[in-house]
Amino acid sequence: MVKEISICLLPEQETNQSIINSAIQKELKKAGINAQKNDITSVFIKKSIDARHSKIKLYLRYKVYIGEKPEDELNSLPDWKKTDGKTSVVIIGSGPAGLFGALTLLEHGIKPVILERGSSTSERKRDIAAISTKNIVDDNSNYCFGEGGAGTFSDGKLYTRSNKRGNIPLILKIFAHFGADKKIITDAHPHIGTDRLPAIINNMRNFIIECGGEFHFDTKAVAIMTESSSKKFSAVKTVNVKTGEEKIFRADACLLATGHSASDIYQMMAEAAPESLEAKTFAAGVRVEHPRELIDAIQFHGTKPENFGAAEYSLVTQAEDRGVYSFCMCPGGFVVPSASGQNQIVVNGMSAAKRNSKWSNAAIVVEIRPEDIPAEFKKQAEEKGCPALAGLLWRTWLEELTFKNAQGQKAPAQIMTDFMEGKLSEKLPASSYAPGVISSRLDQWLPAHISKRLKEAFPVFNKKMKGYLCDCALLIASETRTSTPVRILRDKETCESVCIESLYPAGEGSGYAGGIVSSAMDGVKCCNALAAKLCK
Repeated sequence: MVKEISICLLPEQETNQSIINSAIQKELKKAGINAQKNDITSVFIKKSIDARHSKIKLYLRYKVYIGEKPEDELNSLPDWKKTDGKTSVVIIGSGPAGLFGALTLLEHGIKPVILERGSSTSERKRDIAAISTKNIVDDNSNYCFGEGGAGTFSDGKLYTRSNKRGNIPLILKIFAHFGADKKIITDAHPHIGTDRLPAIINNMRNFIIECGGEFHFDTKAVAIMTESSSKKFSAVKTVNVKTGEEKIFRADACLLATGHSASDIYQMMAEAAPESLEAKTFAAGVRVEHPRELIDAIQFHGTKPENFGAAEYSLVTQAEDRGVYSFCMCPGGFVVPSASGQNQIVVNGMSAAKRNSKWSNAAIVVEIRPEDIPAEFKKQAEEKGCPALAGLLWRTWLEELTFKNAQGQKAPAQIMTDFMEGKLSEKLPASSYAPGVISSRLDQWLPAHISKRLKEAFPVFNKKMKGYLCDCALLIASETRTSTPVRILRDKETCESVCIESLYPAGEGSGYAGGIVSSAMDGVKCCNALAAKLCK
């Protein structure tokens, strides 16, 4: 017999095996199961922390085997095969959807050919450093573009609520197999850390190559080519962003996994098949940074258990019929420059594995629906022949507006209490944002439907987390890349583009995921569907 149970402990009891064993037996008895200690083997599968009340509690979940041998779940990995190259798939983008899609293709013996406009992780590190030190943003190699996708250098958070979209435990096991700490398999909010994720991504790349796959960095897709007699994918036209060399990659199918920041891909799809795009809800706002000690004190009620890391939080409310919520909360983290163009300011957050910086930050964003987009951007989209692009045009405008209120890559910022009172911050607190921050009246130039709702939300959040609204909280603008404003339509069953046969839009950039794990699962889903068609 196998039974899953949860037990509740105090933090200081977490390592006391005697107390754990007694709690497990107690829960089994509650379930009507009487078993001898020698017949019970418990396997730890998940830990979560409940800090909502003054007494902090731990909830530990176990899979209990009664009279049975435990399964070796950690090593139950897919059967990856070396490919003979007879069937191949071009994958545009090496983010989680692209990488996990490639691994899935190897299960079917199909050759993945990955095209990445950005650089490998080693070169990408230099390009990212130049943003802070030289105010230089490489359009193709930055926090958003490059090996591993946007998540590689912005945190590596693996938490997702997308429980019905795929096999979350399998995604975590694969990350652990390629070098992540095995505790990601059992943590309720797993996190790798931007200092460790690049090496894991490199291990994945090397394995895919060993199995017969290919990687082509600095290789930007500029056109999806179709057969002359039909709208069926035939090849991808590319240009090397460093040499200017053009090349055509032919394959049996294409996985389009380009991420949420590849605006040119939407333009490309709009030119090829405008009916393949639709506008969707997204979000925009600011990154809010507090001293880590303050957030820890609020969340742990002034008494932080010795073995606990930096505190997390999650906030949500409604303001004038739109959601306002926290996103990508980074305890003990940093705010980072995430623009993908020279005349933009975009901020994001990340944490190293230890989550031990002096600050904690989170995006606080406002829901933006297609009907919220101003008429001028809808008109521009119509003139381009694709109304679905309106939200994308508005997002680009906001990022450029933020740049106009900045100083190079120094981001505009305002103390939260000054934002509420409508005044310029005379002196800004220290910030983790490496390029630096400059004082700005965010309340004056942020779109009114964003600033007004933020002003309504912050007092509500302060009631949930007393002390959140304070003069040491810093708002840094603008956070615009939580998700894409555009969806690339696909068939619900086959995952195939509704307009181009054998083209499979996947992941966050195509509008079907939001984060590393959900994107990885979507890449797996699409490539399983793709393989089912190719292997008939």
